[in-house]
Amino acid sequence: MTRYGSETVLPYNDKEHKGSQVKRMFDAIAGKYDLLNHTLSLGIDKIWRRNGIAFLRPFHPKTILDIATGTGDLAISMYEKLRPEQVIGADISTGMMEIGRRKMAEAGYSERITFEWQDCMALTYAENSFDAVTAAFGVRNFEHIERGISEMFRVLKPGGHVMILELSTPERFPMRQLYRIYSNTVIPLIGQALSKEKAAYNYLPASIKVVPQGKVMVDLLTKVGFKNVNVQTFTFGICSLYTGFKE
Repeated sequence: MTRYGSETVLPYNDKEHKGSQVKRMFDAIAGKYDLLNHTLSLGIDKIWRRNGIAFLRPFHPKTILDIATGTGDLAISMYEKLRPEQVIGADISTGMMEIGRRKMAEAGYSERITFEWQDCMALTYAENSFDAVTAAFGVRNFEHIERGISEMFRVLKPGGHVMILELSTPERFPMRQLYRIYSNTVIPLIGQALSKEKAAYNYLPASIKVVPQGKVMVDLLTKVGFKNVNVQTFTFGICSLYTGFKE
């Protein structure tokens, strides 16, 4: 199984498994996560999610599994725009999901959007369970990326679709240079100021630099079995959308 650079980028130390450290990190920043997420992206993350949901709209998925759902921003948007019968948000961070459950209750969506603790390396769902499987800005946190994406493929129904949004590194001048300055300087400073969790916002830019992207990610999705895999970039290459389906 191929190893990818982001699997070796750890929030805290080299003594614990990445999954344990990612859980601890997101539990620590859960209360400030939504504010930080929208602040650091200047609110553009909402547009990226809309673009991902637009890919799913023609297929009318009835059951959706949202991997690494966090506080459920994508889950909420998918329910509001696609009106599926059920959205399950899966995550390893109980702190993030607790915030998400409050958001669902306030919106009146608790019966349609539920949260479940899941290790994305070994999902407990049966094969061929969901019409769509999604992940927004979570793949870089996978301890084993190929294994996690293989699990997404396994639980997807034949004819179902995958939609992955992930941050990426711009390739062209001058955006590449400007983004490097922003990610190495601004993200850690704002993140630490708002959350007091320095490690999390040093980890973020470090993991983005080495997460598989572009052709590498397309080849990985194809390798695990997805068909018609495509990639589209937004905002000068800061975000990438990967899509495909299961025969």
